[in-house]
Amino acid sequence: MSERTPLFVKICGLKTELDVDTAVEAGADAVGFVFAPGGPRTIDTATVRRLVERVPERVLTVGVFRKQPVEEVRRLTEESGVRAVQLHGDEGPEYYEVLRAEGRTLLRATAERVGKAGEYGEDLLLIDAPDPGSGKPWNWGASDFTAPEGHWVLAGGLNPGNVREAVETTGAWGVDVSSGVESERGVKSPALIRAFITAARGR
Repeated sequence: MSERTPLFVKICGLKTELDVDTAVEAGADAVGFVFAPGGPRTIDTATVRRLVERVPERVLTVGVFRKQPVEEVRRLTEESGVRAVQLHGDEGPEYYEVLRAEGRTLLRATAERVGKAGEYGEDLLLIDAPDPGSGKPWNWGASDFTAPEGHWVLAGGLNPGNVREAVETTGAWGVDVSSGVESERGVKSPALIRAFITAARGR
């Protein structure tokens, strides 16, 4: 699939007002907040609700979950005020059906290579590295890599130095970054956020 113009860009793992303001001002289409427990980017719902209030309607706010019960996902989504849910795990189509009934935008993140976006009822398919959030890239340039049909987002090991090549190689509809725009693990760099978005769109 040919890339969208402009490319869809999501900046994930945000934790502060500066993170959010920088991403929005630089032109991000979506900002992500991590509710999956135990990581350096995990954030509480009260903080996210405060940050979401700074985000204009045109920018999608996304809660990121990993192998959490659907009731917990529903509760944290409601408490935080995010408009979209991103799931990393082995949730089946029925899980997405429950969340879709509440009118949320749904993102399915997987390290598996799938043929078509939307098979589980997701709005966006995110193709990630096997170890999400680690900053370790997977071989998206491999000769046997086939891009999924539909709206799909490339993630895993992207940074300002390689994102444009990744987009041109895969034809991704969008890109997602977290560790690739950090000055240290869990700490975002405003300069790297801006550089990533500029590079991703080839400006």
